[in-house]
Amino acid sequence: MDKNEQVFTDLPEALVEEALSKSEEEGSKFYKSFKELKILKQTVRPLLEKENFIRNENELPYSEIPTTSGIDGSYVVERLLAADFVACAAVAVEGIVPPSEKSYWPRPRHRLYIKAEPHNIDSGTIARGIMMEMEMDLAVEAPHSVVFIDGSFSTPLIYINQSMSKYLESEEKSETGNELEKRFESFISNYRRILESNRTDKVWTSVPKYTSKREIGKMFNFQSSYDDRAILTTILRAGEFTRPIDVEPPQQPYHIKLPDGNIDTSFDFLLRRIKVFYYRPFKWSPALRIEIGPNVASNDAQLALLVRGVKAQCAAPNILEPYPLFLADRMVKNLSTAVKSFRQIATKKIIEMEEDEDLTDIIFGMHGYRTEM
Repeated sequence: MDKNEQVFTDLPEALVEEALSKSEEEGSKFYKSFKELKILKQTVRPLLEKENFIRNENELPYSEIPTTSGIDGSYVVERLLAADFVACAAVAVEGIVPPSEKSYWPRPRHRLYIKAEPHNIDSGTIARGIMMEMEMDLAVEAPHSVVFIDGSFSTPLIYINQSMSKYLESEEKSETGNELEKRFESFISNYRRILESNRTDKVWTSVPKYTSKREIGKMFNFQSSYDDRAILTTILRAGEFTRPIDVEPPQQPYHIKLPDGNIDTSFDFLLRRIKVFYYRPFKWSPALRIEIGPNVASNDAQLALLVRGVKAQCAAPNILEPYPLFLADRMVKNLSTAVKSFRQIATKKIIEMEEDEDLTDIIFGMHGYRTEM
């Protein structure tokens, strides 16, 4: 049995047949979209060229290949019968090191938090905030010229706000919530430093995998059914990038909820200064959405450093994002699988400490709610 057949093993036969039929129907709709994009390409590119909106990497000053690193995180809450097993981690991965450079970042290049907590429906939201705090910690610590951050620059603020709101609403403060507050001051300092991006020898950049943003589409009145990345992947040629423009701001001001319940609005100014551009490093690459600080956007030398770094880390045709971000994502996605092993180790320790020969309560208490395959 090949891999394609194994995918359908546990599904009812009639369901599979219906799904295959409907997938074929949807394929026809996708084809229609591709035809529309092809027509759109013929009208949009001349418009962008007329406005000098498309630049070529060859126009930028020469830059050596910079050292790079990518930061990503993950969190998981395993609901056991007796408690919640909370785990979150952030990892930093160095990019492919230029021939003239040596790797000089000492280990460990990760942050990890594991805790057994009483059942709490908000444990996952709070753990995600801790994950974000750890990611910002590694991003500032990274000694590289270009540091790739997964997601948008506004993502940390959104997650921290959600986490802090749940923490403040809790009648009884959990250890995980206390950890969130313990790391909060450091997060604020790191996040501000990244958004300000005042260093001329270092570039922090956010490279979201998924985006539905349409800053360029709205500027030039493109068809609203396509986001900027979809259109620009079709329009841009290898080595081309768009002129940096303002990121579309939210309707409400950006703010961060503080542990004392007050609101900090100082980040609104910093986030509204963030710029975005799209860059297609190779013919086999999609256009990448790249968010940067205003100082980088207005400095061709720093822009050249960033573009050179992105190109060097996108050289493999089967990797559709900068290599260190790809590898960091692969690593942290394994956390949910690894947690089962962490739980088994904890169970073993409990059994070793238990004097009663009847281990039934322990076995059930450390078992997950879901049936394990």
